[in-house]
Order: sequence, then C-alpha cells, then structure tokens
Amino acid sequence: MSGICLDVVIREETGTGPARASRRSGEVPAVLYGGELGPVAVALRKNEVLKALNSGQFLSNMIEISHEGKKQTVLTKDVQFHPLTDLPVHVDFYRVDKSTVIDVEVNVTFQGDDVAPGIKRGGILNIVRHAIEVSCPAGSIPDTIIVDISEMDIGDSKHISEVTLPENVKPSIDRDFTIATIVSSRASKESDGTEGEDGAEAEGAEGEDAAAAEGGDE
Repeated sequence: MSGICLDVVIREETGTGPARASRRSGEVPAVLYGGELGPVAVALRKNEVLKALNSGQFLSNMIEISHEGKKQTVLTKDVQFHPLTDLPVHVDFYRVDKSTVIDVEVNVTFQGDDVAPGIKRGGILNIVRHAIEVSCPAGSIPDTIIVDISEMDIGDSKHISEVTLPENVKPSIDRDFTIATIVSSRASKESDGTEGEDGAEAEGAEGEDAAAAEGGDE
C-alpha cells in the first residue's frame, strides 16, 4: 500500500450545486463505492489531494481514507481535472482489501533500446500502448510492466504474450495485442542503401528519357 491516508467528511447533499459549493470551500468532492455498502458522497481537502497526486502514488493505488478516526482501504479509480486549471475537481474511490481482484492500468517501461538491432540501424520505436490494463489483487498492483525490446529489429512487433508479467497479474484484454513495433525511418533506409538505389534508378531513367528526347529532335 502507498502509505497515503486522507481525511474525508460525509457530504449530506449531492448534485451540481452542492459539489460547486464544496469546491469553493477548498474541498474536492468524491464518491466512495464498491463492496457490500452503497455509494457514499464524501469530500476531501484540496491541498491533501494535491499532495497525494504529487507523490505519484495516488492514482491506481491502494490508499486509506479516514472518517472520524475510522479508516478503510480504497483504490483511487478515477480523478477528474478541470480542463483549464488542471486542478482535481472530483475523485472516485473503490472499497477494496489486499485480495480484491481489480482491473487497473499499469504504465509500461521499455528496456533494451540501447542494444536493439532495429534502433541501432536507425529504426524508430513506435509505442502502441503506454499502459496496459491488467487484472490483479489490489494489494499486488505492479509499479510498472517491463517490456524487453533488446532483440527487436526493424519490422518486429512485441505482443503481450511475449511479456513476462508479475505473479498473479494477467491482461484484462483477452487477445494477443501489440505493445510496440520498430519501424523504418529515413536514416535506416539510407543506411540500407534503399533510397540511394531508388535515386540511381530514377536518375538513370531520366537520362534515358533525355537521350530519347534529343534523338527525336534530330
């Protein structure tokens, strides 16, 4: 668990008007749902939410919320941000314990790009998925998913079936989707001589056309 614990207060009134009033008073409206209990409208102090966000451990992580000294474990499922200020305006929490199996997005970290043959030849890593949705226990959410591209060449693709996931972690999507590919670039084509050959053929064709035109003038 992240170690984050946030104090919440119960919101007696719900809806757009009360939510705006809550924001004007320096709070962030939130909803707590999941488990055997029904949804509960709560509010958090904005400065505490900002501090939690800046820690990098608030989103898609187990945290604790406290109401009048009573704590419970939740997962931060979603945070809505203001389109202009980027400040948090609403949070969704989901009740969990360490064994609760959840679906969550985990960021991807690529390694081996310094030795990948395709990149050494001037190819470009085309990232199809920066994050992967996985199903795992709430107490075992990985910080990142490592994808090794050290053996990839130009034209190669890396699929989820080729990635070693942590124990008890599996993809939420039931198909062998692509995570990244290495594609050709101008530099890689030039290093292979492809563009040079095309250019030589084009020049040769232009020369033949010019010679034919001169012969016709005579």
